Amino acid sequence: MQPSELDIVQADFLVIGSGIAGLSFALKVSQHGTVAVITKKEEAESNTNYAQGGIASVVSTQDTFELHIEDTMKGGAGLSRREAVELVVREGPERIRELMSWGVQFSRRKAESGEEVLDLGREGGHSRNRIVHAADMTGREIERVLLERAKESENVRIYENHIAVDLITEHHLRGEARTPRGKLHCWGAYVLDIESQKVKRFLAKVTLLASGGVGQLYSHTTNPKIATGDGLAMAYRAGAEVANLEFMQFHPTSLYHPGTMAFLISEAVRGEGGILRLADGRDFMKNYHPKGDLAPRDVVARAIDQELKRSGEECVFLDVTHLDADFTRKRFPHIYGQCLSLGIDIAKSWIPVVPAAHYMCGGVVVNLEGQADIQSLYACGEVAHAGVHGANRLASNSLLEAVVFAHRAVQKAIQEVGPTGQFSFPDIPPWSEEGTFDSEEWVVISHDRAEIQLLMTDYVGIVRSNKRLQRAKQRIHIILQEIDEFYRRTLVTSDLIELRNLATVAELVIRSALMRKESRGLHYTIDYPQRDDQNWLKDTVIRSKGAGR
Repeated sequence: MQPSELDIVQADFLVIGSGIAGLSFALKVSQHGTVAVITKKEEAESNTNYAQGGIASVVSTQDTFELHIEDTMKGGAGLSRREAVELVVREGPERIRELMSWGVQFSRRKAESGEEVLDLGREGGHSRNRIVHAADMTGREIERVLLERAKESENVRIYENHIAVDLITEHHLRGEARTPRGKLHCWGAYVLDIESQKVKRFLAKVTLLASGGVGQLYSHTTNPKIATGDGLAMAYRAGAEVANLEFMQFHPTSLYHPGTMAFLISEAVRGEGGILRLADGRDFMKNYHPKGDLAPRDVVARAIDQELKRSGEECVFLDVTHLDADFTRKRFPHIYGQCLSLGIDIAKSWIPVVPAAHYMCGGVVVNLEGQADIQSLYACGEVAHAGVHGANRLASNSLLEAVVFAHRAVQKAIQEVGPTGQFSFPDIPPWSEEGTFDSEEWVVISHDRAEIQLLMTDYVGIVRSNKRLQRAKQRIHIILQEIDEFYRRTLVTSDLIELRNLATVAELVIRSALMRKESRGLHYTIDYPQRDDQNWLKDTVIRSKGAGR
């Protein structure tokens, strides 16, 4: 029986995720073939859309590539790959100009000469003002433009409410083809259409993972609900290398307001002069780092964590009341409005803040062209590990890395796809639901998502220990077994797919944290409180053997 058009979607390029990395890649390759973009929710729901700060890039005569490179290397605590950092920094300005040519409206100001120039902000870890931004809604502005352009392209089709289940490799093929010979190959993904509840085959010559981060591993996160580590989990299950997953960046300042979803208070607020204070008014960051409130994020997050444990208070405060009120409202309209809606006028009152899971510095291992070690599989953005961020991402380097590596991936992907025309895919079977049923036992494991978040927050958070990590490892092993049993005998749902991925990534983060016998950057353990360059100036790499359903 031949599959119907509803069972299979074929394209030259498959993009999993609709953030800045995925959409910029899709726009460029659409000039060379057809593109299918799948996104779990609405088209604009992505980590990009929540990015407030901006894009770090050398566009001022007061700045240099060398300074940006050194700031990034220093922030990465010895693990940033210089070749990758230099590439991103030096190619950054051209990507900024490209975004502007597409219609992105970055904030501007009048220079002393009367000329209009980009209004460059400054954030922790940067030695110069180099943050190109659109007020405090940079990600939203970029997402708006990219989506508009994608909709104008006849070769790009966006599939909303579709969630990838697994990448398709040799493990899914029939007969002898099922046994990999040499390097694994990716032919696309099995994808659940959430509305019809049917799993389709999305087949493509090239697949790009641009699925974002893993913030939903933790109880407090600045990430949207869709950030469940799907791309990372799928790549690992398929057999790709993943690395440095112990380096989860906690943003020091998310709004503390019980009963509401965590909301990011951009690092740019401190860059413009915001001061962190304890409940009694003391500014404490000068006790932890020479740069005080502009210290790197890992230092600030640990300082806040230590102060909260010492005092027993639920939050610290970010003070901008000494800044001009009109400036505050104009520079941070989104933050000002959000806080005001909760009864906090930040021009008059301190902002209550706590650290929250924000950005994964590790990911799927890729080369300088964004290629993973599975043939025809690429990864860009937060899901990827290219070596730029090292042990601690420098503020606003993430959007920069995403656009630069998406551009580089385009060059290789176009070569790989070759001329449009006939392309023979192997015999890829439809998704099998044999032996599965629509279970009523979902309630038995429905609490597992909250339990994963709680154990990761309590045992694998800002400060760690061998004892805490071992406890987390034992519990996550049991949860994984429960989920795997349930997954193999029930029809897949989007909730089940996300839960499976969260558990997979949680286990990988715990394993990575146990592997690193030192404290470096975002990974701090009381059992090994010192940095050990002699033994640990290297990545922690994990690979599975790959598997089918």
